[in-house]
Amino acid sequence: MAKIIQTGLGMVILLMLLIQFNACKHDPFITEDDMMPIDTTDNPIDTTEMGMPCDPDKVYFALEIQPILTSNCAFSDCHDAASAQDGVVLTSYERVMQTADVRAFDLDGSDLYEVITDSDPDKRMPPPPRASLTSAQINLIATWILQGAENLECDPDAGVCDTDNVSYATIIVPILQNTCLGCHSGSTPSGGINLSTHAGVQTVALNGRLVGAVSHDSAYSSMPQGGQKLSDCKIDQIRAWVDAGAPNN
Repeated sequence: MAKIIQTGLGMVILLMLLIQFNACKHDPFITEDDMMPIDTTDNPIDTTEMGMPCDPDKVYFALEIQPILTSNCAFSDCHDAASAQDGVVLTSYERVMQTADVRAFDLDGSDLYEVITDSDPDKRMPPPPRASLTSAQINLIATWILQGAENLECDPDAGVCDTDNVSYATIIVPILQNTCLGCHSGSTPSGGINLSTHAGVQTVALNGRLVGAVSHDSAYSSMPQGGQKLSDCKIDQIRAWVDAGAPNN
């Protein structure tokens, strides 16, 4: 009798264990229905290779000031490294700050600003017969000094480049003034190429020399000579204007 009872108790215990085992089975921790996208908009990851976009309210030395100095001042017999007239070299930010007596936030105390605005042709830079800087170029240099004469950096190709209906007056002329006219203007323009008029620019635009030079095509002399290559956006804008027939728009 005791054996029967013992066997019965064993069966009951076994049955209870089986019930408990089945009750402990779990569904998978994550199902396909549970795999919802994770919102990362509060902490987006930048996967692009673009740098910092340029702030239109700030002046960037390498992009805006150095091209003016290179085109109008930093050449042979003037303020390149070999000539260094009066000990002034205008070939880089470091040399400008070391030799041109630029004083941050102080126009009156900055020799660089004084010589580009001097009314005396014997003291003005660039010296005659070269043309003086335009008011826009002088204002740009003044703004750079008043902003602290810093060597700020940005990526001119970050963001959208507008190549639709490129204007000669508002896009092409400022590029040429700041990077080319120091050499390609006046009574004896370099290479006989005068870019101070639309007719002169249109000529080299339609024969391929303008785009070839600024894009550093091996078949042409790279321009700006001795200066930094134009940004991809500016080159694309020049190409778009040329492709449209180089209009005087």
